[in-house]
Amino acid sequence: MKGYTGVAKDGQAIHYVDRKRWFWLLSVLFPLQALVPVALHAASGNELWFLLPFLTYYLLTPALDWVIGEDTNNPPEEVIMQLEQDVFYRRLTYVVVPLHFITLFGCAAYALTQPLSWWAFVLLAAIAGLTAGLAINTGHELGHKNSKTERTLSKIVLAVAAYGHFTVDHNRGHHLLVSTPEDEASARMGESIYKFARREIPGAFRRAWAIERERLASRNKPLWHYSNPILQSYAISVAVAVILIAVFGWLALAFLLIHHAMAYWQLTSANYIEHYGLLREKTVKGRYERCAPHHSWNCNFILSNLVLFHLERHSDHHAYPLRRYQSLRHFPDVPQLPNGYFGMYVLAYLPSLWFMIMDARLMALPHVAGNLDKVNIDPAAKPSIFLKWGREKMREPTFTDLPKL
Repeated sequence: MKGYTGVAKDGQAIHYVDRKRWFWLLSVLFPLQALVPVALHAASGNELWFLLPFLTYYLLTPALDWVIGEDTNNPPEEVIMQLEQDVFYRRLTYVVVPLHFITLFGCAAYALTQPLSWWAFVLLAAIAGLTAGLAINTGHELGHKNSKTERTLSKIVLAVAAYGHFTVDHNRGHHLLVSTPEDEASARMGESIYKFARREIPGAFRRAWAIERERLASRNKPLWHYSNPILQSYAISVAVAVILIAVFGWLALAFLLIHHAMAYWQLTSANYIEHYGLLREKTVKGRYERCAPHHSWNCNFILSNLVLFHLERHSDHHAYPLRRYQSLRHFPDVPQLPNGYFGMYVLAYLPSLWFMIMDARLMALPHVAGNLDKVNIDPAAKPSIFLKWGREKMREPTFTDLPKL
């Protein structure tokens, strides 16, 4: 197994082996799971197989996260440079890009050529949309890098979900304002995911275009200039839609609308849980403090991290956005989610349970210590939502507490 060597400050030699090296292939293969129910239906004719990916996402993966557990190991700083320069990890993000298109075209072709019931058609389009949510995650990893190749691939893969404005908004909007009331992509305490979605989805679109308009204007270029990265990605999305409609007819448009809506919802789900209620304080000069690891909810569950290119180590990502996924670190003193992202999505879709678990966990954070002035609160939220526990009950509940609630 490949290892990396370095020298510690005390002069001792360090040898590090990434024991998850080959397991990162799960991030590459996971998008192909959308084709599994297609194959099973083709073999059996049973449309219930189209429920399988939903069970995998929302039941099996959270359960396996509990069983397999967490990994809090960090690569030593002395070998980070070698780890970052290892092209193996970079190539995995390259390889997965065409697989996202294969999944989209494969699911669309099957849905549009087979005599499926209307609900099976909707399910298959939604399944493909779940995978397109993973395409946005791939675009997220690639879009943070400085190389032209990776940025180009980011625009290409974001076209799968028709979310070409993501990199502009995320890199130059969200990362600048994260964990502040001004950020459309940072959920507020007491704000349900459904209310958040109505603010976040259109807000990200408007902000991306405003940012790009300002950038192009500073170069004396019009908004519709060919160098606009949003337009470049959208052009690929339009090309995909034209091909599908030309080959399969106008029903392909319905497929794509369901597909894109589900992909958008997956991104919104991730955004909702990543910074819920966390707040950066303002300095004496009236500016927000620099984003630190404790301004993001972190998660170290092994399986869900392996299928999401380490997205769940979000604290280190926001503190050091250029770090590659294999180098992201765990911090013991940052906000921790009680389950992986897929399990947290389920909890978020049930607002009452979400508030019971996460509001208490938020208020129990050491840097919050029950002080409402240190959280990002929805102005319209009822105080009873996050005060009913009382400070004497402040602790960090987990999913095992649900029967007691």
